Amino acid sequence: MNDLNKIHPMYQFSLKAFSVVFQKAVLKAEPDETLKQRVLNLIDSITSSVFQYTTRGLFECDKLTYTAQLAFQVLLMSKEINPRELDFLLRYPVQPGVTSPVDFLSDHSWGGIKSLSAMEEFHNLDRDIEGSAKRWKKFVESECPEKEKFPQEWKNKTSMQRLCMMRALRPDRMTYAVRDFVEEKLGSKYVMGRSLDFAVSYEESGAATPMFFILSPGVNPLKDVEKHGRKLGYTFDNKNFHNVSLGQGQEVVAEQALDTAAREGHWVILQNIHLVSKWLGTLEKKLEQLAEGSHQNFRVFISAEPSSSPDGHIIPQGILENSIKITNEPPTGMHANLHKALDNFNQDTLEMCARENEFKSILFALCYFHAVVAERRKFGPQGWNRSYPFNTGDLTISVNVLYNYLETNSKVPYDDLRYLFGEIMYGGHITDDWDRRLCRTYLEEYIKPEMMDGELYLAHGFRLPGNTDYNGYHQYIDAALPAESPYLYGLHPNAEIGFLTQTSEKLFRTVLEMQPRDGGSGEGMAGSCDEKVKAVLDEILEKLPEEFNMAEMMGKVEERTPYIVVAFQECERMNVLTQEIKRSLKELNLGLKGELTMTTDMENLQNAIYLDQVPDSWTKRAYPSISSLAIWFMDLLNRIRELETWTSDFSLPSVVWLAGFFNPQSFLTAIMQSMARRNEWPLDRMSLQCDVTKKSREDFSAPPREGAYIHGLFMEGARWDTQAGIIVDARLKELMPTMPVIFIKAIPVDKQDARSLYQCPVYKTRQRGPTYVWTFNLKTKDSPSKWTLAGVALLLQI
Repeated sequence: MNDLNKIHPMYQFSLKAFSVVFQKAVLKAEPDETLKQRVLNLIDSITSSVFQYTTRGLFECDKLTYTAQLAFQVLLMSKEINPRELDFLLRYPVQPGVTSPVDFLSDHSWGGIKSLSAMEEFHNLDRDIEGSAKRWKKFVESECPEKEKFPQEWKNKTSMQRLCMMRALRPDRMTYAVRDFVEEKLGSKYVMGRSLDFAVSYEESGAATPMFFILSPGVNPLKDVEKHGRKLGYTFDNKNFHNVSLGQGQEVVAEQALDTAAREGHWVILQNIHLVSKWLGTLEKKLEQLAEGSHQNFRVFISAEPSSSPDGHIIPQGILENSIKITNEPPTGMHANLHKALDNFNQDTLEMCARENEFKSILFALCYFHAVVAERRKFGPQGWNRSYPFNTGDLTISVNVLYNYLETNSKVPYDDLRYLFGEIMYGGHITDDWDRRLCRTYLEEYIKPEMMDGELYLAHGFRLPGNTDYNGYHQYIDAALPAESPYLYGLHPNAEIGFLTQTSEKLFRTVLEMQPRDGGSGEGMAGSCDEKVKAVLDEILEKLPEEFNMAEMMGKVEERTPYIVVAFQECERMNVLTQEIKRSLKELNLGLKGELTMTTDMENLQNAIYLDQVPDSWTKRAYPSISSLAIWFMDLLNRIRELETWTSDFSLPSVVWLAGFFNPQSFLTAIMQSMARRNEWPLDRMSLQCDVTKKSREDFSAPPREGAYIHGLFMEGARWDTQAGIIVDARLKELMPTMPVIFIKAIPVDKQDARSLYQCPVYKTRQRGPTYVWTFNLKTKDSPSKWTLAGVALLLQI
């Protein structure tokens, strides 16, 4: 198995064991046993290393990734699936430049269908979808298409072939479809999230087998250890229970506790070992030494947070390998989160404030707010630009502040409370200005004077409850809270589709990285690694145009206007990028021929090309993008063509492709500079005005007299109603509708009309956050807060 460093540490060891299993399976010949059964029997013997932790919620994708890889390799070895079909499923090569002829499939989906139709087993799939559009539309738009039968003869295809079609038709349902596939092929035990009782897991532990707790936000699994310890007589009072929280020089204390416990048969908890990376090697050796000859009642319990990136995987393999891995899942969904938020209080809390009605109402609204901000992160960048560690401490401290303020003020100080909650208690975690606006908007919607009138709705169909007791609030949640949906967070249902699509893409990308390259069980994966890389390499070198001749271009220009300066800067940056692409590919070509020694950089480049990823050395010189290499290269050629057209005579294009710039901010600034020069306005007292036209790019033959027309923007979270000229709710399954051409011009700040406008952030990619470009003010009839909660933004590429 390759690239193990990129893989979650919880199953790094399991994958190594997995490759050994295949070798053993091939060597151990039992006449009455199939190769597949042999592999599965051996896999069962190491499942304690793989599945001994509960794995829904935070780790669901990780476990599904592992089991999918397991299923695909087992089925490849037993020749039950076609390597070309698996290759399509993992890579999803899209035929470029196609337009979908049916309204229920995007161009991207249709590009996948066209690629699939080129394979013999899927011949005429594209024609059938076009010819029987009604049947296919019904299938594609069903709630759980993975449970439905495909139309006509396509329902008779193999499970893998159905997965391939589903990958193009409904990418958002692929995690569910893959789970069903694994269950069908390997059995349900490989997909069940086993939430074992702690006492059962404890029985499998021993002096040589520590229990390793993987911490998840808002959950403390070590309470189970203390509870079970009390039952068995291991407590602090009995001096046979040692709890060491690592950090600040506690390593020596931990070593002494381990020595004592091993000798006397005590229990030791080592909390947060990820905080002492330099000591982990010592801990690994210590646990190995104590594994033999220690008291039989000696137990070690370890806790650590999982790393957010491959570089942060610091837990030694020996500790992971020898431990039982366990995690308690954080609550998922609004129902569980709201109950859990309320669980931090009791009837005494509700009765402690003299102003009972106001206190209870705001406390419940705070619980809802806490549940929303904690669970919203599952929607990725559309939820929060960055991920924040909101915790129950933020909620309990906010309630204490609420109590103090109500006791000392004659009127409810709504503004002060919102400021303290949104800017200090929760806002203290927040580092992004747009996320701060989102947090502030939630509090403005949930905590306001209207809440005392009994007419405040926390979500559509969920009214703030009246004055009741503690159990009454829990019962109200069960009875009145609508079913889980993005609406509960102020988001459009499309947010969930987008999130699930990205999750499935991540799953297939990771499984692709885990595939053996040549030989072994992966020998059929559609050609060798070198052949694939060579084909892509040759195609890129052939299609990449010559660099821009800067000296010749500068000779054409008499006056360097702000726009011409932008054009020069863009051409210079494009030259730097294309020079690196040519240099690195020519070097790799010589390496593949054996004329140069392969270096680490060359191997990384080869690996990226094989996996259809943009190599790091190119990314550093390029613009933010989340596209695969094939789509990224097409986009690069389009950018070069745009620059060639513009620099042929340096007249501003009639409509400018804003996404085509390395630095779109520089072009928008050039609009302001041009207007400032012409009208002799101070640049620092100007802003951009954004008027959305009713036209598309083809309708313009010349640029405007001042300012510029721009195209190529997409809206996420809502859509633009061209006729009404305002933002409106998105259509279901239309995730990124295209914006019409936008007219951008500069005006003095004091002329800016701020009424009925939503300040819409513009980002380069769906990653949002650091890819922020500008803020465009867009007209709206609805309250701007609606679009803030819906995470509405404009994107330059999708």
